[in-house]
Amino acid sequence: MRASDRAYRTLLDEIQSGRLAPGSVLGEVEQAARLGVSRTPLREALGRLAADGLVVQQSPRVTVVSDVDAGDIRELFEVRRALEETAARRAAERGDASTFRDLADRFAAASVDGSAATDDYYALIERFDEALDAAVGNGYLHAALRTVRTHLVRVRRLARDNPPRLAESVAEHRLIASAIAERDGDLAAAATHVHLHNALRSILDSIGANDHHEQGAA
Repeated sequence: MRASDRAYRTLLDEIQSGRLAPGSVLGEVEQAARLGVSRTPLREALGRLAADGLVVQQSPRVTVVSDVDAGDIRELFEVRRALEETAARRAAERGDASTFRDLADRFAAASVDGSAATDDYYALIERFDEALDAAVGNGYLHAALRTVRTHLVRVRRLARDNPPRLAESVAEHRLIASAIAERDGDLAAAATHVHLHNALRSILDSIGANDHHEQGAA
């Protein structure tokens, strides 16, 4: 693996996991030494993170982790809704029914009781996303969703301590997968819409930012 790729993946994981919190300063000299890379591959990694919208450059040699506020979250979910509802419809038309039937069964059996079970659930969501991308078979849609998911990992952390909401999310994913397996594009899109509406409301509630702006946004 190239040094720039290694630095990018490490920093991406630290930003998404919250180990590098919003506002954290990423000094070029300090980060290069910490990650064991020279400054050129570090600059490449920071450039990629800036393109992802995860960091912003404050000076030629100082970069900070970007903030995530309620406005950012609402905008993210506006784009997410458009992309994921379209993907659900297309997957219902083109996807392998048995794949999504199996995923529906896995969601039906999933648990969010404890951190390990919650991690397993998020891994199952990743499998669902991969199956959705494969079923849709649209590189442009996949690239757009990849950008959204990169930011979504940060936002999802805000909901991890809400077991009732996670339990609802399990049932919502089961319904989406079942609708795709049954070739019901309208239901798949509608179930996705409801899921995203509930997810956005929960996240905004968790940061004390839910207000009338959220109405209808997801």
